[in-house]
Amino acid sequence: MFFLFIFILGLLFGSFLNVVIFWLESNAGEDEEIKLGAKNFRKHLGGRSFCPSCKHQLNSKDLIPVISWVFLKARCRFCKEKISVQYPLVELFTGLIFLTTFLYFRSEIFSAISYWLLAVGITKLVLLLTVNCLLLIVFVYDLKHKIIPDKIIYPAIVLALSYWLLAIGANYLYGNISLASSLYPLLSAFGVGGFFYFLATVSDGKWMGGGDIKLVFLMGLLLGFPNILPAMFIGFISGAVVGVVLIILGKKKLQSEIPFGPFLIAGTWITLFWGDKVVEWYLRAFL
Repeated sequence: MFFLFIFILGLLFGSFLNVVIFWLESNAGEDEEIKLGAKNFRKHLGGRSFCPSCKHQLNSKDLIPVISWVFLKARCRFCKEKISVQYPLVELFTGLIFLTTFLYFRSEIFSAISYWLLAVGITKLVLLLTVNCLLLIVFVYDLKHKIIPDKIIYPAIVLALSYWLLAIGANYLYGNISLASSLYPLLSAFGVGGFFYFLATVSDGKWMGGGDIKLVFLMGLLLGFPNILPAMFIGFISGAVVGVVLIILGKKKLQSEIPFGPFLIAGTWITLFWGDKVVEWYLRAFL
């Protein structure tokens, strides 16, 4: 029942993430820069939810995560316009992110031998949950618009830095980490960030964009070494496979741009939650 509660809480937060994505899309200028300030965002957030097509205010029964979309048969109750599958998918994925992140921290929280360790574990859980939610926003937005919004990626980097500092502080306090290993996340972030910056420079931005550089910097902070290696491998291989399939099916041309961010984020999640098994497989297969 507790795990079910965590999943349902994630579904509810997924509805909020859909609001953020809608806000980003509704207030992007011609250069895709977000023009709306935080004050106006709070005003937008505080208003009643409405149908993007007919602008009719929605009832509470229209806003139940996933369930409303199913019972309404993916159409607005008022104008009958089709409701994007993005909404239930974001809610479902947020629920899974909440559940998986909690399971990732379950042993650390339940085995805490002091209130200090419990507080550290809960704080790390909240920080990582927030970063993963921001990554989900980036995943959807980059997939749809081929851009990684600075309004999302910069706060995620700050939170990831806070997560890293908190983790090494707690480990140092209890003598569970060396100086060298504590710097792995920071070195990984600058390493992959520098590599992507090189690719963007030599290709004049055709191979990699500025958003990708910031995203891999965030990946390095979260994963460290050696986990960053299989995450990058998964991102590159999955992106290449999907690109080839789309070209074969005639959906894309060889010169077409395919957003790279979603594949990198997928690699991040796989390695973050199942890192030991993924790293073991990667080392056995390629090193």
